Amino acid sequence: MFAKNLKYDLKAGFSVFLLALPLCLGIAMASNFPPIAGIITAIVGGIVSSFMGSSRLTIKGPAAGLIVIALGAVSELGGGDIALGYKRALAVGVVAAIIQILFSLFRLAKVAEIMPPSVIHGMLAAIGVIIIAKQSHVMLGVAPHGKGPLALLAEIPSSLSHLNPQVFMVGLLSFLIVVFWPKFKKLSVIPASIVVLAGAIPLSFAFDFAHAHSYSFMGHAFEIGPKFLIDLPGQILSALTFPDFSVITSATSAKYIIMFALVGSIESLLTVCAVDNLDPEKQKSDLNKDLFAVGVGNLISSFLGGLPMISEIVRTKANIDYEAKSKYSNFFHGCFLLFSIAALPWLLRSIPLSALAALLVFTGIRLASPAEFRKTYMIGWDQFTLFTTTLVVTLMSDLLIGVASGILLKLVFHLFRGATLRDFMVLDYEEFEEGDAIVIELKGSLVFSNYLKLKALVNAKTSEGKNVVLSLANVKMVDHTIQEKLEALKESPLFRITGLEELKAVSEHELAFKSVAG
Repeated sequence: MFAKNLKYDLKAGFSVFLLALPLCLGIAMASNFPPIAGIITAIVGGIVSSFMGSSRLTIKGPAAGLIVIALGAVSELGGGDIALGYKRALAVGVVAAIIQILFSLFRLAKVAEIMPPSVIHGMLAAIGVIIIAKQSHVMLGVAPHGKGPLALLAEIPSSLSHLNPQVFMVGLLSFLIVVFWPKFKKLSVIPASIVVLAGAIPLSFAFDFAHAHSYSFMGHAFEIGPKFLIDLPGQILSALTFPDFSVITSATSAKYIIMFALVGSIESLLTVCAVDNLDPEKQKSDLNKDLFAVGVGNLISSFLGGLPMISEIVRTKANIDYEAKSKYSNFFHGCFLLFSIAALPWLLRSIPLSALAALLVFTGIRLASPAEFRKTYMIGWDQFTLFTTTLVVTLMSDLLIGVASGILLKLVFHLFRGATLRDFMVLDYEEFEEGDAIVIELKGSLVFSNYLKLKALVNAKTSEGKNVVLSLANVKMVDHTIQEKLEALKESPLFRITGLEELKAVSEHELAFKSVAG
């Protein structure tokens, strides 16, 4: 089987490596980690974690979704000293990794399945806005004065008026490439990120970024030099950095341990669930086993100086598109990254920061796309409120508070609509046979927190080969999260739903919140 799949996995691994290389550098840079930290993470995720997880096609490495947490950890734990904050953030990563391993051993990975989709999308949109707020200034070649995301957003017009023309030219070209390159279908087999480097590196030589000097443009003087290029060590061994555990028991460390462990686990597990649906062979993954692989990978990566890793969706989707057949594609992608950093550091040091910033700004725009706002609004006012609340609170505070506020608001909505506290904890149902089917008649409120019990109940029956009819005729309400999850259960030919059409929806969207009252 290995020999049969080798050519496919090698091709996919090499193609994903080309996509991953600039993204890993850019994510690390945006996180205030050394750029090589992103490469270390992807190498560990490819070479070490590949054979521990059960999701055969996922690519493991650093992700844009954790930039905000990593950046905050370095800033707060270092107290202004980035080098010290980086080492203390590594210690946080070690402890968070141990918690992820414990989550997997206690089989808690399935909890990620009940996370309300609108809250998750609000969190990701907030991450996108924060990435745009920070990386826009790097793309323009200007050092901003603001610190928080709202202050950085407000400062973008000022940075535009003071942009460094040569730096911005590289950033603008890179941004245009990443936007328009995929539209050339015959050429898009080559990742846009590599085309960005193919354009940006020659420009860095043309503008002599490697040597500090000044130049004039339209009567104004501007500086150019190595500070606008990626800073990489000559050898990978000299880049290895070990954690500083001196403040690991502090409240700040505890906050970031929780955020790394929870947000990282949720993002990773959601990716695995999505990949199972994309898998051409429809193989189902063991979520706990895959979380264990991520936890072990994070433990090793944090001890060596790397960023936190997850099962990452963009590179995984590319891996599937490039016809990967097994876990070896992830392994090969890690090997190619190791070779590049060992053999070609001189070339990587010629990459302009503004080119990487352009890739990240594009990623941020995709996360916070107006289409996400529109899609959530179409589901219903309630989901749009959850989405925007999570987004705004995250921008004003942090991810943990933002996500918590979204979930709390969802609970409040359900209580006002007639759900009881018991409904959140207990799944009320009766079970009886009707012909050749088992009828599960649900009662009370069907909300996100009791989905796991419902899924286990249905799967227990269908796994025995029995037809299952889920009757919702006596249910007071069915929330959006449950309806989205029921779509996955419908894939089984043994499963069907009745009674849902009798409930009134808050909008015309097929997955909108439904209740007796509407």
